[in-house]
Amino acid sequence: MTTADPVTPLRPTTLERGRPVTVAELSWRADWIRLNTVRLIEQAGLGHYASTFSCAEVIATLYYHTLRLRPDDAGWPDRDRFLLGKGHVATGLWPVLADLGYFPADWLGQFGRIGSPLNDHPNMRLAPGIDFSSGSLGHNLSVGVGMALAGRLSRRDYRVFVLTGDGELQEGQVWEAAMAGSHYRLGGLIAIVDANGFSGSGPTSAAMNIEPLAQRFAAFGWLIREIDGNDARALLDTFDSLPDAESDQPVCVIARTRKGRGAALFEQAPQSWHLGLLSPEQQAEVVSEISARMQ
Repeated sequence: MTTADPVTPLRPTTLERGRPVTVAELSWRADWIRLNTVRLIEQAGLGHYASTFSCAEVIATLYYHTLRLRPDDAGWPDRDRFLLGKGHVATGLWPVLADLGYFPADWLGQFGRIGSPLNDHPNMRLAPGIDFSSGSLGHNLSVGVGMALAGRLSRRDYRVFVLTGDGELQEGQVWEAAMAGSHYRLGGLIAIVDANGFSGSGPTSAAMNIEPLAQRFAAFGWLIREIDGNDARALLDTFDSLPDAESDQPVCVIARTRKGRGAALFEQAPQSWHLGLLSPEQQAEVVSEISARMQ
């Protein structure tokens, strides 16, 4: 018989859906994701700050409350799936997966280096906890449709969550997937749109307008939930009220967010910080601002 380290308690084998958490804890965790994002980008020498900051609350709520997971068995057939369509925000996901026990925390020290399993975009063949790779945007909702169909055929009640960017919705393949999701009545499929109003080339409305999002997804037969995506309470309530996975209508959660949310420097010039590297002075400013909220 062995005893657990009194400082590091044993992790539960399965993380069930709806784990107890407060709104304050989720807000703290979102800022923790932001701080780790800053640290990892400094280490790599370049990265996507503003895009990752906008969806920090979404990632925190999913992984610390909503998803059914088994970190010590990343391929567990009954796990909920999470697909990162906007793969360039993986920087914010890596610290979460390490914290939950998918891989050792010291892997984070390899982020962005040649040969590392952790990179700017997730690779399902290298990193535990990644259900599908991304890089070229627009594919993950289609893959999510396939996973949801597989769940029905295998009589499993897992859900498939796909986080997309609003710029990603300019890809035609996304709308083919939206059409298929409702056609096949995939109630276990949940698309979350990080609608921060920007893509890599500028405002989404200028590159290729995708609004009105709610009406467009509704026209394709989806159930719509439109919320403040930086509000942890709204995210909790929305994810807790999802229909059963066996229901017959996919759900689109339109998460209205602010690109660069959580750092005034990014919020004031979101496009400038889609991809970049903070100077030491700028980094100190951003870290100080976030840390002050976490006290």
